Amino acid sequence: MTKGDERRHSKPADPELISDPTAQAEQEAANALRQYDEGVETIKAFLDNERPFKLRLSLILSLHRVALEGLSSFAGNFRPSSVEIEQSNHTPPDAHLVPELMEEMCDYINENWDQKTAIHLAAYAMWRLNWIHPFADGNGRTSRIISYVVLCLSLGETLPGNHTIPEQITENRQPYFDALDAADAAYAAGEIDLSKMENLLENMLGAQLYSLVREAGGGTDGVEDD
Repeated sequence: MTKGDERRHSKPADPELISDPTAQAEQEAANALRQYDEGVETIKAFLDNERPFKLRLSLILSLHRVALEGLSSFAGNFRPSSVEIEQSNHTPPDAHLVPELMEEMCDYINENWDQKTAIHLAAYAMWRLNWIHPFADGNGRTSRIISYVVLCLSLGETLPGNHTIPEQITENRQPYFDALDAADAAYAAGEIDLSKMENLLENMLGAQLYSLVREAGGGTDGVEDD
């Protein structure tokens, strides 16, 4: 169980394809690994080919499909109806607004690629996808890998370190939820304020990079034996 196990779930609009809880958890875990691997392969493909990156709906839908494969008949598709988020005060927009809002999210990131910091763009992707909540399920998982892809490609490298940002969020979701709530409240008041999410990602990036330092030093935190 993750710290606090503070998970927020969309109420699925279709019947679960796997009814056994253990089998479902195993499928989710396997899909999560595949989704992360495909995200990393996307990063490497753009870096190796030196192609300019543009965030497209096709990438988002593809990574969502991997996360929900075998779990939902809506894998890789936008939700067909309204959705509620358990343990959240946010009410996502109606389903018919989702495609346009997702296009606008991509446009914001692409148009600000050279003007905004990598942390801001990653924070925006993380928050905005969750705010739109375009899928019947798997929104959080997809937002985290998209945010990570945006962060790496904006920085121009595959980030080193084993304790990755997506893993850190999965281990302790509450700070992530708090940052989403803060951004939601600011947006409801008519402004975009991602400072809490940006601070969270900065700290997690530091922890990821420090895991490489620990690995290089044998995990001793720089303390030598007597």
